[in-house]
Amino acid sequence: MISFDRSIVHLDLDTFFVSVERLINSSLEGKPVIIGGMSDRGVVAGCSYEARSFGVHSAMPMRMAKQLCSDAIFIRGDMEAYSRKSREVTEIIAGSAPVYEKASIDEHYLDITGMDRFFGSLKWSHELRERIIKETGLPISFGLSPNKTVSKIATGEAKPSGELYVSTQDVRPFLSPLSIRKIPMVGKKSYRLLRSMGVSTIHTLSMIPPDMMLRLMGKNGMVLWKKANGIDNTPVVQYSERKSISAERTFDKDTTDMFELRSTLIGMVGKIAFDLRKKHRLTGCVSVKIRYSNFDTHTLQKHIPYTSFDHILQDTALELFGKVYSRRMLIRLIGVRLSNLVVGHQQLNMFEDSHEMINLYQAMDDIRLRYGKNAIKKAMGV
Repeated sequence: MISFDRSIVHLDLDTFFVSVERLINSSLEGKPVIIGGMSDRGVVAGCSYEARSFGVHSAMPMRMAKQLCSDAIFIRGDMEAYSRKSREVTEIIAGSAPVYEKASIDEHYLDITGMDRFFGSLKWSHELRERIIKETGLPISFGLSPNKTVSKIATGEAKPSGELYVSTQDVRPFLSPLSIRKIPMVGKKSYRLLRSMGVSTIHTLSMIPPDMMLRLMGKNGMVLWKKANGIDNTPVVQYSERKSISAERTFDKDTTDMFELRSTLIGMVGKIAFDLRKKHRLTGCVSVKIRYSNFDTHTLQKHIPYTSFDHILQDTALELFGKVYSRRMLIRLIGVRLSNLVVGHQQLNMFEDSHEMINLYQAMDDIRLRYGKNAIKKAMGV
């Protein structure tokens, strides 16, 4: 029996990159703004609602965006500024919510089940949203419902800068008339398949026998059928700055060989950065640990703009190593940790013109997925 007695909030910052740029430069208000790589080979990382009215959308080639909206203001983007504002929002939520999950750089899920006994879930969510707007200056929307799927869809319907509450009894009436595109996990391939079957609304999808969905799309078909019927028991996973991915190596013989130390560090970062991309995660903090031969252990960390690129993470790790290794004693162990993990795809925070860099990483990752993570490495990390 499915229980619908939870209260789940989905908070989503509206046109996040653009909103941060407008805080920096108020003259951008009300104008079409497009953020991304500046060359024709770049992609759109974010755009304002004014630009969207011309058909511009995220992940679109910049060349096409320029054709659709030539009068737009084009900005390369500043991931450091966006990461900093994202952390501001997270800190406000962390100080208020009993359980919260940072789903991406601009999205959070909150489980406020039981809050009705004290404040009222809708009132509490409204006051939190107002506080975020007041303290950060960023527009934000939320959806409140019994589960994560319905709340995320509700947020999309509430935008821009709105609120929408969907009670348990209203879940089906709310979902039924909406397009199947509104369901978070419906991608292009799934959409084409369902449309070829004559399915366009969530109501129609919800009426398909579940065993047919299983035959058509496997396990994903069953998950999709449940979402269409407003069923989602996925928990809100408590976000922690300590959530991390790490690697370390204890040397057979204590060493001060700088080439070996640096190449070991580069190799470890390369491996865990690949794991990061494989899980569709970005990191916002790098830590380097060393243990001397006398077992003294020292760690240094640095917050960085969210990324999953080897070259950025490796440069940061080497910088930290240069600072933390100060005693010139023999080293017994070296380690690296990537923390502050959020869901995200590197393309969305790639504001440089080097589209080739994205293609290079995709090609390298394809080789690793097929032949193993050690199939290709930087020469320095071997």
